[in-house]
Amino acid sequence: MSVTTANDGERPGQFAAAGPECADGEAMLLGRLTAGGCETAEANLAGHAEVDGRQVLVGQTARFAACFLRWIDSRAGTGMTYVRLRLLQALHCRGPAIMRDLGIELGASPRNMTALVDALEDARLVVRRPHPGDRRATLIELSPAGVREAEQSLGDQLGELSAIFACLSAAEREQFALAMDKLINAMKDRGQAC
Repeated sequence: MSVTTANDGERPGQFAAAGPECADGEAMLLGRLTAGGCETAEANLAGHAEVDGRQVLVGQTARFAACFLRWIDSRAGTGMTYVRLRLLQALHCRGPAIMRDLGIELGASPRNMTALVDALEDARLVVRRPHPGDRRATLIELSPAGVREAEQSLGDQLGELSAIFACLSAAEREQFALAMDKLINAMKDRGQAC
């Protein structure tokens, strides 16, 4: 089902269900998603006023984010989701860390970090240790099995996930990275923790 911005007396920004009468621009504005996955419509900013063009980008970004996350999840055949891979990578590259610092690095809430570490501990990939200098803190570190997992499959799995960007030229990847940095900084400037 598509959605469109509501009008006819409703406040701007509210959403109402839309049927076939939904204009193409309105469907694109919200990043047309279907029950079966991602439609392949392209955003065309030509002919849009600046504000409308930015709204089209909101829809396109939301559509990309949803599709990308679904794509990543579909490649987690070993049960090793992207966030779990990132946690293993952080511990493998930098060594033991406290959960709060790992949560900040991964952009995960304390509750989600606890669940993530619990799952990796159940899989015997990480262990909790008392922090030597702070009785209130707990260090998270890779277990021997976690080290083996990181060394054997981390590069291959992250390589598989990054393959989607092979369709971009080196210049396009650089532009994409710069645009993502600008957008992340814009959200931070507006008080959003990223």
